[in-house]
Amino acid sequence: MDWHQFRRNRLSRPIFGWAQRVLPAMSETESEALEAGDVWWEADLFTGNPEWQRLLDTPRPELTSEERAFMDGPVEELCDMLDDWKITWEDGDLPSEVWDFIKHNRFFGMIVPKKYGGLEFSAFAHSEVIRTISSRSATAAVTVMVPNSLGPGELLMQFGTEEQREYWLPRLARGEEVPCFGLTSPEAGSDAASMTDSGVICRGTWRGEEVLGIRLNWHKRYITLAPVATVLGLAFKLRDPDHLLGDEEELGITVALVPTHLPGVTTGRRHLPSFQMFQNGPTKGKDVFIPLDHVIGGEAQLGKGWKMLMAALAAGRGISLPSLSAAAAAFSARTTGAYARIREQFGIPVGKFEGVQERLGAIAAAAYRLDAARRLTCAGLDSGLKLAVISAIMKAHATDQMRQAVNDAMDVHAGKAVIDGPSNYLGNLYRAVPVGITVEGANILTRNLIIFGQGAIRAHPYLLKEMNALEEEDRELALTRFDKAFWAHVGHGLKTAGRAWIRNWSGGLISPSPRAGKARRYYRQLSRASAGFALLSDFALLTLGGALKRKEMLSARLGDILSELYFLSAVLKRWEDEGRQTDDLPLLAYSMEEGLATIDRRFAELFANLPNRFVAGLCKFLIQPLGPRRYGPKDKITVRCAEILMAPSATRDRLTSGLHRGRGNDAVAALERAFSLSVLTEKPRDAMRKAAIDNPETAVATGDITAAEAEQVAEYRKAVAAVVAVDDFAPGNIAFHGMGAEQRETGRPAQAARV
Repeated sequence: MDWHQFRRNRLSRPIFGWAQRVLPAMSETESEALEAGDVWWEADLFTGNPEWQRLLDTPRPELTSEERAFMDGPVEELCDMLDDWKITWEDGDLPSEVWDFIKHNRFFGMIVPKKYGGLEFSAFAHSEVIRTISSRSATAAVTVMVPNSLGPGELLMQFGTEEQREYWLPRLARGEEVPCFGLTSPEAGSDAASMTDSGVICRGTWRGEEVLGIRLNWHKRYITLAPVATVLGLAFKLRDPDHLLGDEEELGITVALVPTHLPGVTTGRRHLPSFQMFQNGPTKGKDVFIPLDHVIGGEAQLGKGWKMLMAALAAGRGISLPSLSAAAAAFSARTTGAYARIREQFGIPVGKFEGVQERLGAIAAAAYRLDAARRLTCAGLDSGLKLAVISAIMKAHATDQMRQAVNDAMDVHAGKAVIDGPSNYLGNLYRAVPVGITVEGANILTRNLIIFGQGAIRAHPYLLKEMNALEEEDRELALTRFDKAFWAHVGHGLKTAGRAWIRNWSGGLISPSPRAGKARRYYRQLSRASAGFALLSDFALLTLGGALKRKEMLSARLGDILSELYFLSAVLKRWEDEGRQTDDLPLLAYSMEEGLATIDRRFAELFANLPNRFVAGLCKFLIQPLGPRRYGPKDKITVRCAEILMAPSATRDRLTSGLHRGRGNDAVAALERAFSLSVLTEKPRDAMRKAAIDNPETAVATGDITAAEAEQVAEYRKAVAAVVAVDDFAPGNIAFHGMGAEQRETGRPAQAARV
């Protein structure tokens, strides 16, 4: 017996048996979710030894000339048409001319190939469009993003038959059909697989002929565009009780296209998601019959709906909400920096107070970090990958960082952002934040169960191979495959332990890094953290096995470390892509120091809470022997980041590029004008302040400023007064729009239905 046979039979066999007992069998839906999508940079991070050059060699996403023309033309024109206050408080919807413009310019067909009449934009261009529109109106952004995210278009392109694509995709691209997608139901929210919506294989009449098809019954809610949709992508559980297709009765989750004009379909009523006016509402169907060719992908895709949904979600979730989040952070940065400059208290701009600077610095870094991660994710998607784990990271953490940035912006603006009206450019964005937190996988679920739970299996170099071996029916073949994967895992673990010990005990000094100038020390710190993460992940999986899935707080902390490693990798990539701009170093330093401090805190929390205290102590000894060593950005870095937002510069322009800056005399345009005048009049205002003169005419008489400067100062003061002003209304002008007389009189919604 040679060594390999001895190892297989005497060592691996008992470990194989133990692993089968410890690790729970995967359900079909879990297995399909794991198979959906691809892994990318997160797999490098899971090795504990990321290849930094591979990251840096990733092409920087760029717009084509055609995509740039669309941004400068239709996107800019669309933004000019939008009045978010009027949309929200007067019309309750996008104006009809905006709907027509969106459809005519094929905004709904950004992801559709040109051969089907679409724009065939890159993921980056798609993201840029959503980002710019989001800086103008969340309602318009959601309206545009949904048909290009999880929905009929994406599903048809990935799984549809050619006949289905040729019929539906041109109609979707031209806006002749408005799509929506029905997944969530009253019984099935985050646990979408528990849906009770049903389909039964039967014979029925379709266009005058008897055909084989499906009789559907459903009740869905929270469905964006449902009230105006002409075609519904529907997820349901399919059964074949009469065995018209074969011996199997329970066929599983299936996805089909249902025209909403069919008898039995009910749509039209609306939800109000955080008082955002994008079309959203319930949809019901009772005994709705469709032929089998309405199943996306035809009969070959019957029962494969869950895998289809997970694959489509992996693409769309990495673009839509991260783009909105990046826009919100950048918009908060630009407006809050400008406001902090022009708004004075105690005779100085509020942005000079350190308490305000603390918030401004955080907003600036959030904008830098979020857009860095957005760009890197788009680069991965444009390489042809379906980034399941990274999309989950982006959705959960981008929206959470958006929430913090918008909250900070609200705090700095104070009453200006609290009083609603056309002059308030932040209030509606603030109300929209919970929508991003909740949709496309609630953040609590995503953070606690998906990021590390899915990431550990998909991105770990050996775990999925071991799990697949355990699922193999041929026991001897299973043992052979397990033996190979397990011992490779052991060798990898020993190397990881050595790396973690050396890199952490040296404070990262003995860690690999590319030649990256002033950023080199940060690559070393990420190499250190990655090795520690890989080691701790292995120990957590080894000691907890399948129970780790139920230890959600532990899983969430491990997921936080992986997420921070991804975001910080993106920050370093952005700094490199933009030419190592020295003026951007404060943003780089703040982002890195804050992220590394979060990683250190999560390590400490894991060491304090791992059930196996010996393993916890061993890992702490190897990874964090002296406790947390990073405490976030220093105050001087925070101040420098804050100052970037309050003065014109190339750095500020890079940080807030692509945002719509208002039109005419609207609130954002007024703020931009006041900010520009603040810069223009800084010198004469300083002269007046030094001379203790408040009246510009007096300052002219004393020779401290010129007559032309006096006119500019007066114009500046008028502009500031317009920005600082808030709205008020006559009592009769405040009403519950669109709810009917009954609600205005009683305070109760007219004919409200619970769904």
